[in-house]
Amino acid sequence: MKKQINLRLPSELREAAKKYARSHRYKNLQELAMEAIREKIIEKNYDESFTPKEIELIDKIIEFSILKKKLRTERELMKALK
Repeated sequence: MKKQINLRLPSELREAAKKYARSHRYKNLQELAMEAIREKIIEKNYDESFTPKEIELIDKIIEFSILKKKLRTERELMKALK
């Protein structure tokens, strides 16, 4: 069962988040917030065996895939990596 929370953001941060969500094809701010929270929580299990160069390359591949509308969500990314 999903629980609802209310999140208050300063107007500048909210507008920046809305712009980011639009440009990265999130459905809404809620989807962006959920993914950001997941990233912070999952980050504790982050595999630090990648070099900074490898991480940069992975980030570029993900960003390119999002821009080309191949991937839009973390779930799609995880499915593609399996």
